[in-house]
Amino acid sequence: MASFRLDGRASLVTGAGRGLGRAMALGLAQAGSRVMLVDVDPDGLADVETEIRDAGGQAASAVVDVGEEKQVEACMAETVRRLGGLRVLVNNAGVTSRSPFEDLAQEDWDRAVRVNLTGTYLCSKHAARLMMAQGGGSIINIASMSGLVGNRGGDNSHYCATKGGVIALTRSLAVEWARHKIRVNALAPGYCMTPMTDRLKLRDPAFYQELIGRVPLGRFGTGQDLAAAVVYLASDASAYVSGSVLVIDGAYTAW
Repeated sequence: MASFRLDGRASLVTGAGRGLGRAMALGLAQAGSRVMLVDVDPDGLADVETEIRDAGGQAASAVVDVGEEKQVEACMAETVRRLGGLRVLVNNAGVTSRSPFEDLAQEDWDRAVRVNLTGTYLCSKHAARLMMAQGGGSIINIASMSGLVGNRGGDNSHYCATKGGVIALTRSLAVEWARHKIRVNALAPGYCMTPMTDRLKLRDPAFYQELIGRVPLGRFGTGQDLAAAVVYLASDASAYVSGSVLVIDGAYTAW
């Protein structure tokens, strides 16, 4: 089990202020990693940082817009300064909105591309430069089952397009950066328990139950489901795994 430990390694998680990002950051800290928490929400960051420190872990945080290259570059330098390096990057920050594609406003398209795809590009680019100098690392991109199949929830084709792009980028970078001993993988979650699905449950309980009924395992995913997978992909337990897309969807896309 020692191969799953991350002691002495520094990780950076984007979108770490709440929801699934928070759970993944906590999981990395519990496995022994020092964690840089990144989000646009300072209050959420402060809460997660306190939670990690109260549990005996090491954490730092930075308010960063992942679509702004200067902010990303400065954050990477701050990570090295405060945590001593960077071995693991989790590209989790993401946004979506709902609209029929024929009515989709360009600003909604641009926002999804900017955060979900450009943010992954910028963070991966600047993290990889550090990892190359350190002899390798692990990049974990949070994609979605919506990047693999049409989402029957509907009205978010722009989100699906960006997550499909993240999957293609993951596979290409895994090949390109293998010579630098940088592994690049993706998680493709299905429906998960998040503040967004909590709001859906209140707004439309019938549709919420319908979505659960579509999942063969009979439930939505949890932050712990993703956290365990992130720890695996960040650790030496997955040393020969690169270019993979691990689907975590309760068998939703299997039928």
